[in-house]
Amino acid sequence: MLAAGGARSQPLDEPLTPLPLPPVQDPAKVELGRKLFNDVRLSVNASVSCASCHRLATGGADDRPFSMTASGQLEPVNTPSVFNASLNAKQFWDGRADTLEQQIEAVVQSPREMGNDWRAVIVTLGNDSVYQADFKAAYADGVSAANAQNALASYERTLLTPDSRFDQYLRGDTSILTTDEKYGYQRFKEYGCVACHQGVNIGGNMFQKFGVMGDYFAARGYVTEADLGRYRVTGDEDDRYVFKVPSLRNVAVTAPYFHDASAATLADAVDVMFKYQLGRLPSEEDKRLIVLFLKTLTGQWQGKPL
Repeated sequence: MLAAGGARSQPLDEPLTPLPLPPVQDPAKVELGRKLFNDVRLSVNASVSCASCHRLATGGADDRPFSMTASGQLEPVNTPSVFNASLNAKQFWDGRADTLEQQIEAVVQSPREMGNDWRAVIVTLGNDSVYQADFKAAYADGVSAANAQNALASYERTLLTPDSRFDQYLRGDTSILTTDEKYGYQRFKEYGCVACHQGVNIGGNMFQKFGVMGDYFAARGYVTEADLGRYRVTGDEDDRYVFKVPSLRNVAVTAPYFHDASAATLADAVDVMFKYQLGRLPSEEDKRLIVLFLKTLTGQWQGKPL
């Protein structure tokens, strides 16, 4: 690998690792999954698709605080990005799904989201001659719920955004970041942000309480059912207000932030993290540097910057 100026670069020994390229997938399954991802007929009243909330043009998330569902209600939590979701250890803010397939199965039949029934979805798809041919080309047994879920998951596994400037830095091109951006990464590590936002997805691989060093919800002034987080899955009191740590990849283009969409800007989000997760009071300069670093995490999809 050659760095700027022609010098051969070496990967850096860091706690974070570059994103891989998308895995090789069956093209027929991926194309079928892409069609399904954009098809409103997966919802009970043909009003929303996966792409309605996971907008690829806005970082794979939704630029609204809460997405509108097929029921006409707003989602109780902010929509996370579908980009790089396949690299998360769990799916959903509360981690109730282990795989993309489980996440897809749940969303389609959730009364608050698509509100449909998989049997009805398969009847709809099976009555479409184009889908009949597409499924037959991708799966020997044709149209089925399991195959639809697998096709969607296959497509989502292609939605990786490698080659951010930070990825290039990790691969050894140390000139790709400015001095301030490098200082921002240094502060990110020194303050301990990297303890939770770690690994290839810079998050997504562990759970943490929202409000480790202070009562975030008391300060906010109210608690909703969605705020209970992981507790709703396990019933364990230790999991109250616990959420999956979100990935920070592409964070500069996925505002607003947190499960409750309470932070409108990166600077707001950094303030909340310092106060309630770290119990630290950083200087304004350190916060500025960290925000600059976070902006280097914006990657590329299909070779184009997000």
